[in-house]
Amino acid sequence: MISVRSNPSTAAPPQEDAWITSYQNLLPYWHSVSLSHQHPTLPISISRVNQFDAARLDIEMSAMLKEQLVKVFSLMKPGMLFQYEPELDAFLEFLIWRFSIWVDKPTPGNDLMNLRYRDERAMEIRAKVRTGLEGPGLTVAQKMWYCIATVGGLYIWARLQSFSAFRRWGDSEQRPLARRAWGLMQRIEGIYKAASFGNLLIFLYTGRYRNLIERALRARLVYEIPNMNRAVSFEYMNRQLVWNEFSEMLLLLLPLLNSSTVSSFFHPFSKDKSSTSLEDDSTCPICRASPTLPYLALPCQHRYCYYCLRTRCAAARSFRCSRCSELVVAMQRDGSVVEHKTQ
Repeated sequence: MISVRSNPSTAAPPQEDAWITSYQNLLPYWHSVSLSHQHPTLPISISRVNQFDAARLDIEMSAMLKEQLVKVFSLMKPGMLFQYEPELDAFLEFLIWRFSIWVDKPTPGNDLMNLRYRDERAMEIRAKVRTGLEGPGLTVAQKMWYCIATVGGLYIWARLQSFSAFRRWGDSEQRPLARRAWGLMQRIEGIYKAASFGNLLIFLYTGRYRNLIERALRARLVYEIPNMNRAVSFEYMNRQLVWNEFSEMLLLLLPLLNSSTVSSFFHPFSKDKSSTSLEDDSTCPICRASPTLPYLALPCQHRYCYYCLRTRCAAARSFRCSRCSELVVAMQRDGSVVEHKTQ
């Protein structure tokens, strides 16, 4: 039996357009492989507490600068700076913006929390992404709009509010135009507060854009140094919590304590009873003055002012004499009949 073996050299050649068909079949796989080798933007999570702390630190820094600046004018006419307070606040905010955001540096609060601003509009798929924190800073237009909103906008609104309050636009006796302007201001303020509250809820959910200005400018806070840990010392916080709880306990207990009861309790330890007989009985032991309407505390018969002894006996039924620490059961006018303290 003879077997016939096919010779490869004698096989039929492929068609001329066969490579086109193979290319079209492999094209979807090529796209999937190429996309899998690209470096997409990594999802990052910025601590919300850090962002809130940075905002609070900026406010405290501005308040410290304002306090030092006010001390410079402390010897001038009192109340002179009060009428220029909006200008002073705007000047300090402009200084912070000029030497931080304008020169591509973080604000003092952001610097302490290891944060910086990044332009989210310029974040595209890049060839090399390591941490997800890369990205350019704010553009010149964003910096200018940030200054206009935070410095100019707040200053204009503060001045407008003070002017409208001084002119009493909200009074019913004012002209209709003034009342309509006042109502418009109230509606704008209400809309802004509602939008700020909505932005706060979104920020707590996503961790992006603390306020409406950052959301409008697409200026996001990211970590400046990726590998820097958040170093927090709780020593100061622990001290504050201890002293706050201690002060609250004292505020709760002190009104319940009677000063006369406390003094009478420590009186036997501080004075010898033998010395009480040598004390001058011509002065009231409570007010240390000559007794007005002198009354005797019974049974020890030490002299008091009527009002001093009466108020102490009414405040504490177990009042003890301030001189001898003996329980006062009644009171008697000097040279008259006995009057019980329960009357």
